[in-house]
Amino acid sequence: MLETETRRSLLKTVARLGLTVVLGANTAIAVAADAPWPPKLVRIIVPFAAGSTPDIVGRVLADSLQARHPGIGFVVENKPGASGNIGTDTVAKSKPDGATLGISIAGPLVINRMLFAKLPYDPERDIAPVTMLTRMPSVLAVPAGLGIGSVADFVARLKDGNSSLAYASIGAGSLSQLCMEAIAQRAGARMVHIPYAGSPNAVTALIRGDVQAACLPAISVAPQLASGAIKLLAVTTPERSPFLPVVPTLKESGIDVQSDAWNALVAPGGTPPALVDTINAEVRQSLSEPAVIAKLRTQMIAPTPSSPNELRKTLADEKLLWADVIRAAGIRIE
Repeated sequence: MLETETRRSLLKTVARLGLTVVLGANTAIAVAADAPWPPKLVRIIVPFAAGSTPDIVGRVLADSLQARHPGIGFVVENKPGASGNIGTDTVAKSKPDGATLGISIAGPLVINRMLFAKLPYDPERDIAPVTMLTRMPSVLAVPAGLGIGSVADFVARLKDGNSSLAYASIGAGSLSQLCMEAIAQRAGARMVHIPYAGSPNAVTALIRGDVQAACLPAISVAPQLASGAIKLLAVTTPERSPFLPVVPTLKESGIDVQSDAWNALVAPGGTPPALVDTINAEVRQSLSEPAVIAKLRTQMIAPTPSSPNELRKTLADEKLLWADVIRAAGIRIE
């Protein structure tokens, strides 16, 4: 009965998504220095394919900025490839004049420097943090038929010497792989990694039972909740997600792992601080608009703006968070 009630609550939440999205602590729009922005054309580089979460966030932001600045062009350009390195390198090598910005994630800004032997840019020197944009929850999911009902059950199965469990990810070095490796390491166990080309393929493998677990964006598994084919064990956010309030966090379930997916806005390194502040203020205004919040929450995405320094600290914290996981798992991309 409790399992049925829990699933009904999840389904109602996913179907409704009529939630109040809480913005970051610093919601007030600071008065920035009088830096001239925007120019006549602003390119927003997305280092991933159309339809990806960074692409969705970039286009919602571009539409908002365009509406407030008639006559100014805000163009989203997709430059996918090399785990986000190609598009991010485009931003890094652009003029620091506010005409080129980038939407990026933990991969090209933090993680890839620990995975690739060499990057075409230096994430700290060649990229200027502007603001955190959004966060979205990921979930630890298992096939419902596996008979695992909690994180404790999952850890017990991991530690069972007679069990050999495999997990799906959306690619080598992806956040979905790092999350699962971190969970296994905290549990003192090992799992077999099977990478797939994107969340849909990973979800399909999970449903078929080809793999026994995955850490994936919540929105990618939400459509499968109605069938009851997938069981959500925990969210990876520091606190319970307003989108999935009945699902416990990994931390409260005994595994201290956090890996919520975020998107950030960056500029070329060397962009003047006054100009960065001006762009930050403009973007904060967009992220506070009810229409923007409504569009994003349909994808389980919450606006979470920050100051440039807060974003810089997040990047440093993420580097520390994943360095040991990557080293222990021996993850490399040549």
